[in-house]
Amino acid sequence: MALSRRRVLQGAGALSLLAGRLAPALAQSAQPALAGDTPPILFVHGNGDHAALWMTTFWRMESNGVPRERMAAINFTDPLARSDDKIEQASRSSTEDQRRELAEAIRELKQKTGAPRVALVGSSRGGNAIRNYIKNGGGDISHAVLCGTPNHGVYAWDDGLGNEFNGRGPFLRGLNDGDSEVTAGTLFLTLRSDGLDKYAQADGRFVGKPGTPTNVTTEGPALKGATNLVLGAVDHRETAFHPRAFREIYKFIARHEPSRIEIVPETAVRLSGLVTGTPGGVPTNRPVPGATVDIYHVAAETGERIGGPLHSSQTGADGRWGPAQVDPSWPLEFVLTSPGAATTHIYRSPFVRSSEIVHLRAARPLGPADAGAGAVVLMSRPRGYFGLPRDIVLFDGKEPADVKPGVPTDSVTTLRLAAADVGRPVAAIFNGERMMMRAWPASENRIAVAELTY
Repeated sequence: MALSRRRVLQGAGALSLLAGRLAPALAQSAQPALAGDTPPILFVHGNGDHAALWMTTFWRMESNGVPRERMAAINFTDPLARSDDKIEQASRSSTEDQRRELAEAIRELKQKTGAPRVALVGSSRGGNAIRNYIKNGGGDISHAVLCGTPNHGVYAWDDGLGNEFNGRGPFLRGLNDGDSEVTAGTLFLTLRSDGLDKYAQADGRFVGKPGTPTNVTTEGPALKGATNLVLGAVDHRETAFHPRAFREIYKFIARHEPSRIEIVPETAVRLSGLVTGTPGGVPTNRPVPGATVDIYHVAAETGERIGGPLHSSQTGADGRWGPAQVDPSWPLEFVLTSPGAATTHIYRSPFVRSSEIVHLRAARPLGPADAGAGAVVLMSRPRGYFGLPRDIVLFDGKEPADVKPGVPTDSVTTLRLAAADVGRPVAAIFNGERMMMRAWPASENRIAVAELTY
């Protein structure tokens, strides 16, 4: 029987993001592989997201001896939920769409590894798909880890009952029916924040209804019959991607503490991924053919290119780019030229390990708010939000004006620079991660993004 408990992870709170990044030396090796009875792991992303968010989790798992071939991350075709689960909506998915795609990914991982059962780890909406699969016949799941999943809804209202995230709607009521809210035969773990998850708030201001009670609390992600852990002052996405979350995910599945939280670098790094698009402004994971990906080594202190492209490729019908061979100590600039989108210059910290899920989407198109700007530059944090005053967030030497303080809600901040600033370096700093980017001319339909890894 699964144990239900609540505890704040005080010891894990001492971990810094910087300390969790890199091992002291390239020569340090990962631990031996886990015991053979540890199941393969399938990682399941959240609403509007893609598999690439699990990249650092993969790296930490590998650094603790989990073989790369024993892990997979699903890429849902249309990751954004419908407004009403039963009404078709362009480029959006139903709960049944997600359950069906997850079932196929599980089947593929079992076939690849020969394992009879697998473990599932889900971020946010990904946990809905996991619970739906397990409750409706998924007896081949050994462990289910639900990270920030709104298991009792983002809100619980009598209107909009068709919405997947309404705790009073038929979807979540069906999952939560009974004395236990978990399915027998699978071990369940929930991870949640101690008050900083924007989708587990008593006030409706984060869903567009300030002052209206959501009828949901910070304990909304917890489940009767599960092991329920509180990670501390982490935000919604960090419940899945923070080093604190990694520790608990690993420990729950492997049944012992990880030997390290930091990432062990590889001496040779090979990168590849998928180019996806945003038809009608809706993020999808549908492949984009005819996109060009160029990669440059850039100077850590200026963001200026060092030499010509390290890699150039054009996507085919499958949307895949790569592979590219890079040095694990090099900051990189990815230039994505995607049909119908702004040319996007994506600056990244060094990739210290190989990855096949370096997925790329073009930045948002330039719009009316950008009119008259010489350059538009963004700082993006896909694996978490910017928390003020919790975090150090500096963009071009200043704390961003468009990041709201308090409960972290913003993962992108934007700067619009004058024409005289085109070509100059711009610093993006988030806690222990620092990147230098260049300001590209908006007049050429170019936009620059400093995409944080940690």
